[in-house]
Amino acid sequence: MFAIMAVPAVIVMLGVCGLAIDLGLVYNRKAELHGLAKTVALAAARELNGTPAGITAALAKGGDAARRIKFKYGVAVPWTDEAIKFGSSPSADGGWVDAASARGNPAARFYVKVDTSVLNVDLGAIQAIFMPIVTGSDAPLVISEVAIAGRSAINVDPLAICAMSPLPGAARANTTSSDELVEYGFRRGVTYDLMQLNPNGISPVHYVVDPVAPPGGLGAAGNTSATTVSPFVCAGRMWIPRVTGGPIRVSSPFPIGSLYRQLNARFDQYEGGVCDPGGAPPDFNVKAYTHDAGNGVTWMTPRPAVNSAAGHADGNRLRTIADPASPPSGVDATMYGPLWAYARAVKFSGFTEGVPEPADGYPRFAPSDWPKLYPSGPAATSFPTKTPYFSTVGNHYRAPSGEHLPTARINRRLLHVPLLSCPVAPGTNVGATAVAIGKFFMTAPATSTSVFAEFAGIAHESTVPGQVVLYP
Repeated sequence: MFAIMAVPAVIVMLGVCGLAIDLGLVYNRKAELHGLAKTVALAAARELNGTPAGITAALAKGGDAARRIKFKYGVAVPWTDEAIKFGSSPSADGGWVDAASARGNPAARFYVKVDTSVLNVDLGAIQAIFMPIVTGSDAPLVISEVAIAGRSAINVDPLAICAMSPLPGAARANTTSSDELVEYGFRRGVTYDLMQLNPNGISPVHYVVDPVAPPGGLGAAGNTSATTVSPFVCAGRMWIPRVTGGPIRVSSPFPIGSLYRQLNARFDQYEGGVCDPGGAPPDFNVKAYTHDAGNGVTWMTPRPAVNSAAGHADGNRLRTIADPASPPSGVDATMYGPLWAYARAVKFSGFTEGVPEPADGYPRFAPSDWPKLYPSGPAATSFPTKTPYFSTVGNHYRAPSGEHLPTARINRRLLHVPLLSCPVAPGTNVGATAVAIGKFFMTAPATSTSVFAEFAGIAHESTVPGQVVLYP
């Protein structure tokens, strides 16, 4: 009797066990494909920068990531670039196109979709053991996964200024040298007041960027109000995937009188509670390099009398006394402002247009070159082995408060500033084109009228930190 009853019980148990084994195979394969799709999507999305080269780089990085992954417990992934599509929205109907089409309009492609069903069918095929008995079919189960990724934020500040020249790189004709690289009209190592520049007139122009409308978006007037922009200035981050590749929305002028305290969180200054140290930590070095501090700019002789290179109305341009090929009449050595607090001047001979700067930088000038770089200017005396900001002890360094030191970050004083093709229409919520992202190091805290920042080069957009996320 018991033997008779045991037979169906054993059959049921075998069926349950077989189903568990088959489901385990399905689960493992699904997990493998999910991991593959996510990894490739994230790797590819980090490369998108609004250019055809960004599309090509996305394919390369995605393929590299896929080829490092194994499935079926050690088998190489049969990868093909056709599994990657590019879209203007992270939604399922985000206008997904292949790489060839994306290169034709790269500015509109912010997101990457990876679909494993495009790959070799064997990748998602599972030969079940017991399910065919139930279904009556021995055809393999085929599963696939889709992942969508793209930037949700980028560490670019919602402060924009004009590019002072349309040229990405030019050789500066100094008095005794023509090898200094000038990028979009800016000289590395020179401190500018970002509130006192204009390539098309003698009245300063500057802009506040809509921190939530992506390039090509419509924006809204309220998005550039000081109240709305305040937390983005504190954090040095905007909730958009990038700033190049399409028109961004800007308003003028930048309301520096309402937002300079937010910039100064980088110096461990939290006056009025406008920034939270948790989301807006200080820099690891909060030493201000100012002309009026006893130990502010000790590497220059004579020491500067101003916090940035003195302004100079040159024809129909508002720039500084450091910008003309020869110093304007009446210039003396104290008018150059702090030089080389963060970055040295570099040589044009190392520059190639369209090619990102090497990881170790362009060839640099030495402190002994100052006389030919800055005629009638100061001398570099006792210049440290590293530029002053990177000191960790001594007159050039000051740590933030003990309370905030654990969260302090290197390069928080480095602003990533969109450089706009100017002139830009005046007013609120107007379109503007960012030709590049300039790196500007805050040499001293901002005031209600000025932002003192040393030009440190151009940041390739794919190298600017930002949050790349997976979308549902």
